[in-house]
Amino acid sequence: MSTSSPARTSAEFIALMALTFSLIAMSIDGMLPALGDIAADLSVRDPNDRQLVLAAFFAGLSVGQFIYGPISDSTGRKPAMYAGIGCFIVGGLICAFATDFPMMLAGRALQGFGAAGPRIVGTAMVRDLYAGSPMARIMSFVMAVLILVPVLAPSIGQLILLIADWRAIFYGLAVAGMIDFLWLARRRPETLAPSDRVPLSIGRILRSAREAITNRVTLGYSVATGFVFGAVISYLGTAQQIFQEQYGTGKMFSVYFGLLAAGIGVASVINGRLVVRFGMRNLSKWALRSVCILAAAFLLTTILLHGHPPLWLFMGFMTALFFFNGMLFSNYNALAMEPMGHIAGVAAAIIASASTLVAVSTGTSIGRLYDGSVTPLFAGFAGLALAAFLVTEWAESGRGKRLTNPN
Repeated sequence: MSTSSPARTSAEFIALMALTFSLIAMSIDGMLPALGDIAADLSVRDPNDRQLVLAAFFAGLSVGQFIYGPISDSTGRKPAMYAGIGCFIVGGLICAFATDFPMMLAGRALQGFGAAGPRIVGTAMVRDLYAGSPMARIMSFVMAVLILVPVLAPSIGQLILLIADWRAIFYGLAVAGMIDFLWLARRRPETLAPSDRVPLSIGRILRSAREAITNRVTLGYSVATGFVFGAVISYLGTAQQIFQEQYGTGKMFSVYFGLLAAGIGVASVINGRLVVRFGMRNLSKWALRSVCILAAAFLLTTILLHGHPPLWLFMGFMTALFFFNGMLFSNYNALAMEPMGHIAGVAAAIIASASTLVAVSTGTSIGRLYDGSVTPLFAGFAGLALAAFLVTEWAESGRGKRLTNPN
């Protein structure tokens, strides 16, 4: 009776964490096919204002990521997780019942703020239970499931739109949050023992924050992550307009979007194999230089084609860009955390919040420049890749002898 229990428990924990982590991806990708319908139903005048539905979510996410980590260190994981999932559910219901655009944006901000809890606290729960190779094994299984979410979520959103209106998508997100809440409450015990909890100290948080933002390596790679993610946010904000309106893909939008999303997932898997051989610094430098060259080349190509390259060419370049961006995502967070092992919990929250804030501000600004062509998108990719290159060079120039491992 007991011999199979650990395996079943491990499998259930992986499934729960996969659902917990995927709430963010579902909230972003699942409602993309509905952006046009939301804009029309809520009388959004400027076509680019629909992008604020994403920006509001990321803004709430940025704030929430800083808060939940320190709270969970003090209260335990489950109370913080309950608070986050609760906010996620309420935010989704506000969106579902929205009667005007400001109400929609308020609901999305609350939904993003809530989604930060499951993401940050879920990571801490995994670390509470596992370390070293077992932790890597658990996270690899979780990430394998997560790779499928951005690929499938737009198609699920599109299927919902075939039988209901856009509000049903937000009902579905609220139901997913409720399932996660009940699953956690009924099946998982608290993972942080009372003896391991630390008092919630604003002073300690501020001291840790100051140490993180004054460390050149941590600050540099956090900002660089924001620039790389900002390019992706500019794409996410304009994807529905580009595919459905500029290229006229209609209901095939979710297929094209899923193909590009798969590029990041494939890169994450390949990166796990290559990083051991080449080191994360060398691999990141190679990937970022590839992004810079590709983005500049396609920007020139797009200008020559008056902002309207063929769909096959657009897909080809974007697949390559997303592949190399996927490698950067896999390594930059680890590089930012490298000097912060002694304050890992607070530092992780600060890095996540800072990079998301940079990404939201840059990506939203670029997305709102959309003019019916893909020229602003690739200008943004090229500019942000160059900015990431400059800031990582600055970070590495100050590393000196502080780190003993050059890779």
